Amino acid sequence: MNNLYALILAGGSGTRLWPWSREELPKQFLALAGKESLFQQTVRRLSLLVSPSHLYIAASSQWGALLRHQMRKLLEFPHDPVITEPTARNTCAAIALGLTYILEHGASPEDSVFVSPSDHVIKDEDAFAEALKRGYEASKEGYLVTFGIPPTRPDTGFGYIEVEPETLKGNGYFKALRFVEKPDEHTARAYLESGRYLWNGGFFLFKIKKMLEALKEYMPEVGRLASEGYEKLCSCFEKLPSISIDYAVMEKAKDVVAVPLEAGWSDIGSWDALYETLDKDEDKNVTRGDVELASSEGNLVFGNNRLIVGLNISDLIIADTPDALLVAKRGSSQEVRKIVSKLKEEKRREATEASINVRPWGMYQILYQGERFKIKRIVIEPGARLSLQYHHHRSEHWVVVRGTALAKVGDEERFVHEGESIFVSKSTLHRLSNPGKLPLEIIEVQNGEYVGEDDIVRIEDDFKRNER
Repeated sequence: MNNLYALILAGGSGTRLWPWSREELPKQFLALAGKESLFQQTVRRLSLLVSPSHLYIAASSQWGALLRHQMRKLLEFPHDPVITEPTARNTCAAIALGLTYILEHGASPEDSVFVSPSDHVIKDEDAFAEALKRGYEASKEGYLVTFGIPPTRPDTGFGYIEVEPETLKGNGYFKALRFVEKPDEHTARAYLESGRYLWNGGFFLFKIKKMLEALKEYMPEVGRLASEGYEKLCSCFEKLPSISIDYAVMEKAKDVVAVPLEAGWSDIGSWDALYETLDKDEDKNVTRGDVELASSEGNLVFGNNRLIVGLNISDLIIADTPDALLVAKRGSSQEVRKIVSKLKEEKRREATEASINVRPWGMYQILYQGERFKIKRIVIEPGARLSLQYHHHRSEHWVVVRGTALAKVGDEERFVHEGESIFVSKSTLHRLSNPGKLPLEIIEVQNGEYVGEDDIVRIEDDFKRNER
């Protein structure tokens, strides 16, 4: 499949997986089903099927640093694979932007592109590769291809694709008749029993030329701009309608086929879905972290750093983070979204802020936060440095626990070694750098009347961006 490209869509958030998944750190960037994040698993899976030079990721600018940070741990890319969306505008605009960018970076209009979400699990990668090959052949025949998952239960959380089972059967794909919304339980059960419906997994494959023509026909405000190139589409991106590619094109086009994807797929859309996906012990428990269970069965327990002990508990979801703990009955995790909405209405920072954040220079983790203070663990990559900055409302005390820091405080610049510390008073210009070849780790204690992340005035910034 030398003429196949891959476009990974890395936007979105999973509030049903709160408190682990939040607006600042959505589920695709979390290691929920293995040692790698869902995004990293997606990149690795597709890098085995397409050339790394043909792999791209579309995401809004807020995820650029996090994407590059996680990709550095996987493989070397011969290009910068990140296509930056000026703002979030759903999958139709994201795909259009990705196609115009790929075209201007060496692809032919006759080449095919596989579009994949970044927040799902695939257990059978051989079956996934086989389905991808069938979809590739269908795209070369001129079809717009979607991939549907044969339903195993009457699930009301997914959209469905109705197919005509006898059509094109010998080719391994079926004519798609219609896309339908998330049904009620009665309708979902009827879909399951009919054998004519697949879950809509959000995977697509098509020739670049074919999709751009379809956009002109069914979504002309997007298709017209896409025909004028990447820069033009970028400049008008914020004015584009926020609509999915399903609504914009796939539901309207006549030449759409569906390839069944039987590869152990899960969208990990909730804690319950995660429980069903992961391996269980002899008591049907799923645990992560430092967890001890006794006389307990059927639980999902996701720990963080502290010990969690469960005695005589059953069918619970327990998800622990440094600043929030979720305890719920299994089967009720769809209700988590409502709780998160309520927390947002109450302006609780735990609803949106993540305790771990990635920056272009490294990462930081909030260890504890009180009324007038915050404690952070900061890791700076070798050769990287933070902005030259100051704060109006807080002082900072840095303690080096690993490596050597080059600290600029006011007019003074000096090395700070392991076990040493340095103090930065309010309104004092300062910068931290890592001159070494290993990651620099420090503990930062902030103190003041306001310790929000937006109390930063940048004078110089290597990354030319407004970080939070």
